[in-house]
Amino acid sequence: MVQLIGPVPQFSLGKSYPRFGPIGPTLVTPDEVDDRDGLELGCDLDGKVLQHGNTRDMIFNVSELIARLSAVCPLLPGDIIFTGTPSGVGNARDPKRFLPPGGVLTSWITGLGELRNPLAAGSAYPATSN
Repeated sequence: MVQLIGPVPQFSLGKSYPRFGPIGPTLVTPDEVDDRDGLELGCDLDGKVLQHGNTRDMIFNVSELIARLSAVCPLLPGDIIFTGTPSGVGNARDPKRFLPPGGVLTSWITGLGELRNPLAAGSAYPATSN
């Protein structure tokens, strides 16, 4: 939960460690997206939808997000902006739900594609966890 450390949450930190923000297998350019403020997106775990949302529901639309970020730091071609996530995050569920070793997490954006990530236990994963 490194993104919650400090006086102001910095949510992008949780996506900044190596292999913590998987993307791909390809990226698209803005001209390949019909309506960047109307993209349906989500993820499922082994076929069960956990998160489902739309970019129109973000606090800031894409243009405003880019304007606000570029006012603070330079954005260059190829830069990737990690935004928030639709509701359904495992730690916020009741009961909590975490990603199990052996599962497959599929993330998608309708019309753009999907990314499948097989899940493996790290060295610190407790053998008796659910």
